[in-house]
Amino acid sequence: MERLVEALKNAKSVAALTGAGVSTLCGIPDFRGPQGLYKQPDAERIFDIDWFDRDPSIYYRGCRELVYGLKNYAPGPVHAALKHLEDIGRLDGIATQNIDMLHQKAGSSTVYEVHGSPMMHHCRHCGAGASFDEICAMLEGRPDDFVPRCAKCGGPYKPDITFFGEALPEQAFRGAQSLAIRADVMLVLGTSLTVYPAAGLPNLTLQRGGKVFIVNAQPTGLDDYAVCRYPDLLAFAETIEALTL
Repeated sequence: MERLVEALKNAKSVAALTGAGVSTLCGIPDFRGPQGLYKQPDAERIFDIDWFDRDPSIYYRGCRELVYGLKNYAPGPVHAALKHLEDIGRLDGIATQNIDMLHQKAGSSTVYEVHGSPMMHHCRHCGAGASFDEICAMLEGRPDDFVPRCAKCGGPYKPDITFFGEALPEQAFRGAQSLAIRADVMLVLGTSLTVYPAAGLPNLTLQRGGKVFIVNAQPTGLDDYAVCRYPDLLAFAETIEALTL
């Protein structure tokens, strides 16, 4: 990874885009993998905003473990490597497609969650907020289809995850775009770049003359435009952890 290390040392601005591969190293199932959430019978309804408004128990039943079990996971080697890269002044920020909050747990200070986050929930009726921890406490010991509801009006709490039928979080996506535009090095980590518009962020770096390095087990549609594509996230993390400037 000499070319990557050299690019990082010479870069004025470095950005990272992370996807599911970063989380699977922590033991979190890939939603689109063989055992993932999207293989469930009601998968197309779980993250659909119209279905949530009809019957929010579909979401809570489908995500009881995959979302509210996230509290049991710790950051993995790539999260730690990116925190190290920030600590040595070589990383401006992270745009992530993941909703597991692990970059924040690892201590990264600038994280744009372009698909939203369960860190906060809001009532669909009055807009009152509740934290992830508060929702987890409401779910404790309850049946799988229990729906946490607002104490003020009785409306269902919905996570600030972007559901199908909703727009991406504007502030987070604009921040991610700005990060990609000013980056002269973009690290694409653990994503096959198939889910748009987030997958288009590396193109913003390329259009401004920046370099893209991809670390992902499977090929991506951007491989021909990248300086290099590496298959091994663990090797990447070890290289970054050893990096000193």
